[in-house]
Amino acid sequence: MHKYIILALGPLLFLVVQLLPYELISPAADKVLGIALWMVLWWITEVVSISVTALVPLTFFPLLGIMPIKEVSAFYGHPIVFLFLGGFIMALALEKVNLHKRIALSIINKTGTHPDRVLLGFLLSTALLSMWISNTATTVVMLPIAYSVIQLMSTDGDGFTAGDKTFALSLMLGIAYAANVGGIATLIGTPPNIVLAGFMESEYNYSISFLGWMMIGLPFSLIMIGCIYGLLTKILYRNQVHSIEQTTSLLQLELKKLGPITKPEQYVSAIFLVAIFLWISKNYINNILPQLHLSDTSISMLAAFSCFCIAHNKEFIFTWGDTKNLPWGIIILFGGGLALANGLSQAGVIDLIGSFVSGHKNISLLFVSVLLISVMLFMTELMSNVALVAIFAPMVAGVASGLDLELLHLLIPVTMASSCAFMLPMATPPNAIVFASGHIKVKDMARTGIFLNLISILLLSLFFRFVIPFVIPSVGL
Repeated sequence: MHKYIILALGPLLFLVVQLLPYELISPAADKVLGIALWMVLWWITEVVSISVTALVPLTFFPLLGIMPIKEVSAFYGHPIVFLFLGGFIMALALEKVNLHKRIALSIINKTGTHPDRVLLGFLLSTALLSMWISNTATTVVMLPIAYSVIQLMSTDGDGFTAGDKTFALSLMLGIAYAANVGGIATLIGTPPNIVLAGFMESEYNYSISFLGWMMIGLPFSLIMIGCIYGLLTKILYRNQVHSIEQTTSLLQLELKKLGPITKPEQYVSAIFLVAIFLWISKNYINNILPQLHLSDTSISMLAAFSCFCIAHNKEFIFTWGDTKNLPWGIIILFGGGLALANGLSQAGVIDLIGSFVSGHKNISLLFVSVLLISVMLFMTELMSNVALVAIFAPMVAGVASGLDLELLHLLIPVTMASSCAFMLPMATPPNAIVFASGHIKVKDMARTGIFLNLISILLLSLFFRFVIPFVIPSVGL
């Protein structure tokens, strides 16, 4: 009954806005505002899938005369959507040939047998994988390896001691946190990054480059990995175990099971490395060969297309059937978010926010950034970060415009904050997966997470003040 009430409240909110005896903004803007309130309620409560909510603009914008269906549907096939689609396909190919597991095991095997170094290996491996494949898939890959290490500790001579339990706790937390921050490093690493890129391209005709994002995201991710490592090993969960001697033999056994690197792995890794090279050197190549018209999306789709065209032993390595696990709902969510943002922009809601804020220009820019980053970060503990960015991006753009601030200088740290959810098990899939391991209690995650949340706010504020203006000095928006 509770679910049905919330389900009905969405369209009811829309009707209330339309039936008010006075206009909030204008007749057209009030329609979009009503739709926005409807979607926000359903996104927050997740009474239906957030992807189903993303279909509201496609369904009701044409019916209400807000936007023709030809225009609305274009957002669901936006170039940014295909950039992420290509990234998803490459990630699935990587997983199918087991290359992700080989990379993870190889890195951990290099770090040594001391528990702190083992943890560092897990953090680096998890973050590296999360840059290219979903944080959920990354966590699922890393968890069995972590279980094996913990099992070794529980079956040694002294049993599963208090020190072993502390290490197991820090290992599980580390995997979840590294999976969360690793995706921030690249444009395709986590969906909120793509939502922002799509918003900027559709509303302001500005393309955030893959390399430009990495120049901001990668340093942030590396610093956060260092903070996570220091917090777990030096402050909250000091190591009481001297060495896990069997770790090396376990990892070597797992690598032996994988065998020597196979031809399919070589082919997929070659495609992956070429795609990364093209993303990084795209501008230089376009200057030399302007007829190519390389873009991040075209590179992504070229790599995805190539995955379907490689064969070994007369069989294709990757087929369309392998895309059954592709998160189509997230792709629809991008389209819905872009359509809503465009509707709000055309209705003048973003300009209205900008006008309101411009009347309060004496507000400290640093204070505004800290406030918006904090709101985003703590709200993402409770609701989908993709939906949050879809909702927040137009509002933050309005605030930045009102303060005569470069849009990206404020939008980038606020978007990055949406991936910094460390306190609650339900905040992100990695948090939930490691919580289900049984080695973590809610109070442990909350106690560790609050420190990392505060560190994230401080670091993102510093990036807003010093790093982002240097990397993106002015885009004229």
